[in-house]
Amino acid sequence: MDKTPLSFEKNLLLFSSDLELTKKKNCKMNKLIIDAARDKIFLMIINNDINYNITYENTKTNYEKLALLINDFLNSKKLDLKKISEIYVNRGPGSFAGIRNSLSIVKAFHLVNKIDYFCFSFDDFDEKNDIKHENIPKLCKKLKVKKNLINPIYLS
Repeated sequence: MDKTPLSFEKNLLLFSSDLELTKKKNCKMNKLIIDAARDKIFLMIINNDINYNITYENTKTNYEKLALLINDFLNSKKLDLKKISEIYVNRGPGSFAGIRNSLSIVKAFHLVNKIDYFCFSFDDFDEKNDIKHENIPKLCKKLKVKKNLINPIYLS
């Protein structure tokens, strides 16, 4: 017969469920960068030390199917939105249609999947000409860019 006190079993069960919750939380470490404000539509996935990126022509047709392009890109890397922890989106200056569509899609992703997003501008960073997309998350943290705040910059 087992002589383990009931309170010990209860605490062990609580500890193991907390451990499982923490483990599930930490699995979502992929970051998605969307930049549709420039001359090309640029998408990047940052997965710890591995980066994947793809570019598309900056056309009206591609803006209209931007959500599909993002979904196809994620699927090509065996990912889906549930495995994305943060999204970084270029808020401009740049193409009105590109900024509008990318911000709308990111807002929808946030509402449906509860993914935090950060709106950045290359004008926010001191050395904007030398910025690489893979450095955007670190720079946003350094500059304390607020999450889930949209403040677009359109070119007139």
